[in-house]
Amino acid sequence: MNNDFSILLVEDDARECEDMKNYINTLDHIRLTGITNSSDDAIASVKKDLPDAVILDLELHRGGGDGLLFLANLKLLRLKRTPYILITTNNPSKIVHKAAREAGADFIFTKFQNDYSAQRVIEHLLQIRELTSHHIFSAHPVSSESSIQREKRMLERIQHELNLVGISPKVVGYKYLTDAILLTIQQTDTNLYRILGEKYKKSDASIQRAMQNAINRTWRMSDPDDLLMYYTARISSEKGCPTIMEFIFYYANKLRNEF
Repeated sequence: MNNDFSILLVEDDARECEDMKNYINTLDHIRLTGITNSSDDAIASVKKDLPDAVILDLELHRGGGDGLLFLANLKLLRLKRTPYILITTNNPSKIVHKAAREAGADFIFTKFQNDYSAQRVIEHLLQIRELTSHHIFSAHPVSSESSIQREKRMLERIQHELNLVGISPKVVGYKYLTDAILLTIQQTDTNLYRILGEKYKKSDASIQRAMQNAINRTWRMSDPDDLLMYYTARISSEKGCPTIMEFIFYYANKLRNEF
C-alpha cells in the first residue's frame, strides 16, 4: 500500500463523497485515507496519514469550519512535504479563489463548470501523479529521496503558476510547458523541443506548436486582470502574448531562486 497515491477527501455533500469513493474504488494504486466534513478533522488526518493530495471543498456548510481555515491551519503544521491541494467549490468569486491560491491551493475546480465530475477531479490528480512520479530528464538521474521530493515541489509550483494565468491542464501544451520550464530551471543550455519530442514521441514542430497554442489560447480567453497580476513580464504590443521562450524563461527565472 505504501506505493499507492493517497487522497484525503474533505467534503460535506454525501452524494459527492459517494461518487468520489466509487470512482476511486475502480482504480489501482490509488486510495482514500479518509473522508471528513470538518476542517479540524482534516488537519488531524493530514498529520496522521500524510496524504499525497487533498480534495478540499471550500464550503463545509453541513460540517465544521471551511476550506480556507483548513489551508491556514495546514501552513501552521510546517510539514516537510505538503500535499497537493485541489479545491472544489460552488463559489464563483474570483476574490475567494485568489485567497485560496494565496493560502496554498494548487488547483481549483468550480462545481458548476460543464465538465465537472468526480472522475474529472480524480483524473486531474492522476495527471499530477504521472508528472511527479518519475524523473523526466535522463541527464540528471535521481539518486536520493530528497531529489525526488525537490523535483515534485518544483513541478507543483510550476503547475500552480500556470493555473494562476489560466492555462488549462486539458490542453496538450500544458504538460510540454511544465516539463520545459522544469528543464530550463535545471539546465538552460539544452534543446527543449528535441528532448520533449523524444520523451513524448512527437516532432519538434508538434511540440512547439502545442506550446504556442496553449499560450495563445490563454491570452485570448483568460481574465486580463489575472494576466496582468500573475504574468508581469513585458509583452510585445504587436504579438499580444509571450513567445514560447519568453514564457518559459520568465517562469524559470522566477522560480529558480526558490529551489
